[in-house]
Amino acid sequence: MKFETIKRVILAAIMLPFVFMIIEGIVVIRSSVKQYRDLEKDRQFADVLARGGSIAATEILSEIGATRRYLAHPSDRTAIDMQRSRMKLDDERRAFYASLPSRDTLDAGLADELSTLSLAYSRIVAARSAVDQGRYAHSDPGSIYWFAALKQLAIVDALSPLISDPVLLDKSNQLMGILLTYYGERLITIVGTRYLDQGLSARFPVELFVQGKVMIGEGMEHMVFHSSAPTARDIVAYLAHASQVKANAITDSILAGSRPTNAVRDIWAAAQNERMAFLQQKIVEAARDIHETGESLSTRSHIHLTLILSLCAGLLILATLVTVLAARGLRLIDRLTRDREMLVGELRNAAQTDLLTGLYNRRGFEVAASALLTQAEHGSRWISVVLFDLDHFKKINDINGHDAGDAVLRHVASVARENFRSFDLLVRHGGEEFLALLPDSTPDDAATVAECVRLAIEAAEIPLPGGDLIKVTASFGCAGRANEAFNRNFEDLVKRADLALYAAKASGRNCVVSGPTVPVMTQEDRRKTASGGGFDSRI
Repeated sequence: MKFETIKRVILAAIMLPFVFMIIEGIVVIRSSVKQYRDLEKDRQFADVLARGGSIAATEILSEIGATRRYLAHPSDRTAIDMQRSRMKLDDERRAFYASLPSRDTLDAGLADELSTLSLAYSRIVAARSAVDQGRYAHSDPGSIYWFAALKQLAIVDALSPLISDPVLLDKSNQLMGILLTYYGERLITIVGTRYLDQGLSARFPVELFVQGKVMIGEGMEHMVFHSSAPTARDIVAYLAHASQVKANAITDSILAGSRPTNAVRDIWAAAQNERMAFLQQKIVEAARDIHETGESLSTRSHIHLTLILSLCAGLLILATLVTVLAARGLRLIDRLTRDREMLVGELRNAAQTDLLTGLYNRRGFEVAASALLTQAEHGSRWISVVLFDLDHFKKINDINGHDAGDAVLRHVASVARENFRSFDLLVRHGGEEFLALLPDSTPDDAATVAECVRLAIEAAEIPLPGGDLIKVTASFGCAGRANEAFNRNFEDLVKRADLALYAAKASGRNCVVSGPTVPVMTQEDRRKTASGGGFDSRI
């Protein structure tokens, strides 16, 4: 079997399991994304349902109560209370409409219910105007608010079936049961109170009373069905109290046509008002519970989706890594020779480079300098050497530690590399001492470049590992001579640059000193020098 065929077979054997795992991951991601979207939709519907239930049980009834108090006793205080209740209802109504999903996700029946609700709110706005103009002086706009409350309740009832999550659906049905019970009790209380206040000649409103009893029955069925929920258990337990059982008996007697005494009626009215306040509190609790449950489920779903995506991303990275490693492994034999050559080259470079500063070390500088001088012997008439080291470097190590000293050396090397010319050779000569070879440069040219480097080092603020900044200076010594092909030994240049460096330190440091220029050699001098040869052992 050919090597290429073997490579394909091995690669297929390695990658086939990952292909199936990736396909399975895609399926899981699609399922998780769908689940997340469905839960987000459920959470949105549950929030709208809870907000709508709160409006129906609190804000609408609060405004009608404030309006009735204003109509009964017009004053600045009752007018302010009425305006506040109006603003509260308007704010909640705007928030309710803002939280609704887009029309595309709503069925036709719910869209019609929302249109009817908008019409009911427009009637409330008209009733407000009529109240402000005094047209309700001897009448009650309660039926308008009651109609809007029932329509808001119908929206809540229509939203419940749109929730698919069982937990949120259970809680929304529970809220609907509490709302139905509350409105049934409120209808019976209002109708019964008006009937008892109108005297013996009043006609008993059987239909409204029966409607209230039906609503209570439907609500209690929800209570019994969700009897395991804490809120439902609280309501059932509360209605089993002796005072509430007695109030139910009075309600049944009123429905049968009897008229209780004033004392009994007061007991009944107090029990009914207490019951409605209790149910209203439970509505608020149930709405808050729906919102918190929706947020909790949404957060958990988001975390689950994030974990699934992270797992699939990790799987994809692993598959990519295995593919790369397999391909590299299969190509290993073909690349052994090239890798070996590259490794030898890297080792050679490492042997010629100072690891701390990235500059040439002495061995690398010797090779590079020889090549540079050979290439430039016909075009370069001068060659100069700049030798410099840092002033009081030992103090930096003693005070700040060797890590700080290494940071200073790296930074100074970087500054020097940036300020010497691009074709100059720069070497870490040892410790804190650096040497630069400047082809085609007179000693004056070298001194000019050295001064530029000195100023750059002096101006640099060097960050230390501990976060502090430090400034250093350096002393420079320069020397130069004519560049001649027969004489590649610049030992004399290094010695003279070293002497110039000592002179710079003796002159107070942080300065540039240039040594004397070597005159052009005669033919006899050249013959004498030719027999010496060789590079300075210090380089």
